[in-house]
Amino acid sequence: MLKLLLTHTPHMRRHYYGERALAALGELVEVRLHESDAALGAAELVAAARDVDIILADRMTAAPGEIFAQLPNLKALLRCAVDIRNIDLEAASAAGVLVTRATPGFVASVCELAIGYLVDLSRGISRATAAYQAGRTPEAHMGRQLASSTLGIIGYGAIGRQLAPIALALGMEVLIADPYATVEDARFAQVGFDDLLARSDYVLCLAVATEETENLMDAKAFGRMKPSAYFLNVSRGNLVDETALAAALSDGTIAGAALDVGRAPDQMPTPALARLPGVIATPHIGGLTPSAIEHQALDTVGQVAALVRGEVPPGAVNHDRWIRRI
Repeated sequence: MLKLLLTHTPHMRRHYYGERALAALGELVEVRLHESDAALGAAELVAAARDVDIILADRMTAAPGEIFAQLPNLKALLRCAVDIRNIDLEAASAAGVLVTRATPGFVASVCELAIGYLVDLSRGISRATAAYQAGRTPEAHMGRQLASSTLGIIGYGAIGRQLAPIALALGMEVLIADPYATVEDARFAQVGFDDLLARSDYVLCLAVATEETENLMDAKAFGRMKPSAYFLNVSRGNLVDETALAAALSDGTIAGAALDVGRAPDQMPTPALARLPGVIATPHIGGLTPSAIEHQALDTVGQVAALVRGEVPPGAVNHDRWIRRI
């Protein structure tokens, strides 16, 4: 029977993998669990995976290039997430190790969080709640309707495609900026990046994190937004120059922000930004719902089943260089 290391800590297993997926794995392979509360570093990963055939890694576990030569039995490294940026794909490919990623099961979950952000930014729900819970009487601020306002979506992937019609149903005008996608739905206007920033009441960042989009939202970008506009990020912290965002919030360049991601560990919002007035921040919970988590966990179970059958699993990203076959 093939041997598999599941790198999730006990906390991560409970919240990001689940008993049903774990039981299904156990029917396919011999499963070795990581029992420490700390994420595995490179040396610890090598030690834990010394004789396994498959590593099934959580998003916190990096796979630097040096591990592959030290794990001659390793056939495949599966990521229980979409993001594989902390896996050295070139090194894995050079060693003949297959790398896979899970499909995005979090689209509906992230869309719902984004809608919650839009409402909260507009009506001050969390601000008023915090005041009441602190024993203060909150000030009744004039709110803003989503209807008749403009939502600008940066990045027209799976989340943007699902969210745009929801915003439209709320009465919003929807602008989309994405140089790599074509918006065929005539109900939405595809515009340039600068135009979107200038016209939107809410700027929602859904772009993919790449070298090209690093610090996409910088001081110039925030400077193009309306002083009354809000910025929302549910994609990746790498897209934002956090110094520029802090300045834009502090000097009134923009009205506020909502952040589910940032440059803190595990892609969480940076605490210094989260503490600023006018900011709503959540600890990277966009995809943290049972259905979203189970989707990705069971996706990896399906990949393991394919490997057991000797097949290339769905989600493989370098199957053309897979030499260490099972």
